[in-house]
Amino acid sequence: MALKRMVLQIGMGTDIRGADYTKAAVRALRDALWHNSLSVADAVGLPVDSMQVEVTIGVPRPDQVDKEAVLAVLPHGTRTVRVVEGGLEIPNDSGTNTTVIANAAAVVRLNIG
Repeated sequence: MALKRMVLQIGMGTDIRGADYTKAAVRALRDALWHNSLSVADAVGLPVDSMQVEVTIGVPRPDQVDKEAVLAVLPHGTRTVRVVEGGLEIPNDSGTNTTVIANAAAVVRLNIG
């Protein structure tokens, strides 16, 4: 059997006023996942927990993302997360606050023949 990429899901999330990178990252992953219902594992006769889900999050300050909070979003499978530099930071006009935009990509792999 071979591990094969079956799905790529992408999403965007924001924290408008709090500059909370974890909140933006969680929202980005939810955006990627919650727009569909994956039945690919079932379609090939495998349980949903056999999925291997690799998440990549892009934010301007990767060290400020709580990876465990991001992984907690995933309902099934073996999960990994990598946080890289990306996304956007947009300060308000007075410089007192920042909007954070995070991007997420979730790759789903299954071990199939």
